[in-house]
Amino acid sequence: MRKLVSFDCYRTLINYDTQSATHEIVKDRLTEFGIDPKQFHHDAYVMRFQGVVDEYRPFRDVIRRTLRNVMLLHGLEYRDEDGEALIEAIKRFRPFPEVPDALRRLKSEYDIAIISNSQDDLISYAVEALGVDFDHVITAEQAGAYKPLPQAFEYLMTAVGRGPEDIIHTAQGWEYDIMPTKRYEGMRRIWVNRYGFPGSAAYQPYEEIKDLSELPGLLGV
Repeated sequence: MRKLVSFDCYRTLINYDTQSATHEIVKDRLTEFGIDPKQFHHDAYVMRFQGVVDEYRPFRDVIRRTLRNVMLLHGLEYRDEDGEALIEAIKRFRPFPEVPDALRRLKSEYDIAIISNSQDDLISYAVEALGVDFDHVITAEQAGAYKPLPQAFEYLMTAVGRGPEDIIHTAQGWEYDIMPTKRYEGMRRIWVNRYGFPGSAAYQPYEEIKDLSELPGLLGV
């Protein structure tokens, strides 16, 4: 059995820029009410994390609730079309330029999988945009839990029929992917640090690359 490289999808493979998409939806209202955009988007980031570690609800609901809640926090009126506009933007997000070629190279030696905090119908847009045949596409909808919760990663291992020692988990998400996978002894973990964030010795061992163009060489392909 070949080893498997599992990928987070959004912000690892797909340029999942919800901050810019959200800003387009609310920018006029932020200006009207004198709201600091940086604070608004930081609050949205924190609320999205909180939204996925509570009891499971579909990803579309998490997106809608997060936007509603951050707008409420800052005194803005949420409209149903705001949430729908953000979901439609997510469908249009595209891969980082180097990603499809790197995935095709890896397919020659490894099985490849997505494990995403998404739901089945939404992730299909990302998979189509990537244009690569994945061996497994795992979503929070299937697992009934979102990363960083252990249930999400345990579902991955069950679904692909491999233990930690046969999985190379590759992701941009520090708190969603790199931190929680430290618990799985034998799992090789690769951090795609696209944004130059500081790491932490407390969560070693992990390897670090700047984007996916470095991954085939790192894995001997």
